[in-house]
Amino acid sequence: MKNFYRKLKTIYWRVKSVLTRHYYGNPSKKLKIIGVTGTNGKTTTASLLYLIATALGYKAGLVGTVEYLIAGERRRATHTTPDSLSLTKLFKEMADRGCEYVFMEVSSHALDQGRVRGISFAGGIFTNLTHDHLDYHRSLEKYFLAKRKFFEMLPASAFALSNADDEHGREMLQTTKARKFFYGFKDFPEVGLRGNSPMSDFGEIQGEVIKIDSSGIELRLGGEVVKSKLRGKFNAYNILAVWSACKLLGFDTEKVNKILEEVEPPRGRFEHFSSPGGVLVIVDYAHTPDALEKVILAAKEIKSEPSRLIAVFGCGGDRDPLKRRIMGKLGASMSDIAIFTADNPRSESPEKIIEEMRTDLSVRDSKKVKIIPDRRAAIRESVRLAKAGDIILCAGKGHEDYQEIKGVKHHFSDMEEFKKALKQS
Repeated sequence: MKNFYRKLKTIYWRVKSVLTRHYYGNPSKKLKIIGVTGTNGKTTTASLLYLIATALGYKAGLVGTVEYLIAGERRRATHTTPDSLSLTKLFKEMADRGCEYVFMEVSSHALDQGRVRGISFAGGIFTNLTHDHLDYHRSLEKYFLAKRKFFEMLPASAFALSNADDEHGREMLQTTKARKFFYGFKDFPEVGLRGNSPMSDFGEIQGEVIKIDSSGIELRLGGEVVKSKLRGKFNAYNILAVWSACKLLGFDTEKVNKILEEVEPPRGRFEHFSSPGGVLVIVDYAHTPDALEKVILAAKEIKSEPSRLIAVFGCGGDRDPLKRRIMGKLGASMSDIAIFTADNPRSESPEKIIEEMRTDLSVRDSKKVKIIPDRRAAIRESVRLAKAGDIILCAGKGHEDYQEIKGVKHHFSDMEEFKKALKQS
């Protein structure tokens, strides 16, 4: 019965999408819309593309998890990809205000529910596919197929840009009609490209990491050296995807390189500051096993001995329970001190979620874990424990300014709480 209602709901969303686009004259046709899909990296990739287009003098729009932007005007985001009516209205306003480009995140839920059906995309970008949303999709295969629907939607005139280093990267574009392009840092054995090769006739571009440290990232892309203040290997992939898309859009890469040197990370994406006492605080949205692993690795890349990494994180309630034990084990084994706490528990008990996070802990890792269900108290404890040179990584909520408990959203910002705790300490 549950599957029947879900299918009925999906049919309703799809019909609504078609009727909505028709009623408003499909304003997406007046815009060059670039969609970004994948488990991690959507927000950073779409946001960087918006910032670059705006800095180059184009009027642009952004539809993403953190916010919606219309030629610089901010709107509060309700969903990563809003419903078809809200989306069409956004496109109409963007077109009416002279936007030429729109960069948007395309979620697997939106693809499965047909919310983006009928949109005229000029290009699509795939970042990666890892464990997430299996409470909804039921299997990684169905999750993959939902993502691939996006590239099957693209017309032959569009470009499809995919991460060749991801195990699903090439298969993701198998059924697309669009022009195929791939990016990555590993060798492309099919065509023998090497580190400084430009975009080739085979549609492949390979980047080379020159260095990643506490000051940021330095890469060689298409024979050009590109620097960024963003940190971590995962951001190297985001920058490579962005740079490749800019090349496909015909942007001046010399100007793009200069813009990339100055951009800051989007809110809640490896957002960081140093306390007067020399503690580095990092707030990140990582809420999947892969994202948590990558953000911890990024923090460790900039950590110097004998400083410690203190990880504060939890898992959301009423969501995929399978990833809880994985994230618990990852966070505990990869950090010096791990504080398990509440994320958005929703209708579930935070204590129950945390107990599931502890399932696969070894005796050694269990000794490194502190259990503090109250997130505010957990943040305060991490500040109390931290010494000069230590890094505190708080993962899971990132840009969110609320915590959902028993159906009620209470104001809560990780960044605000850290600043309060450090001021009091």
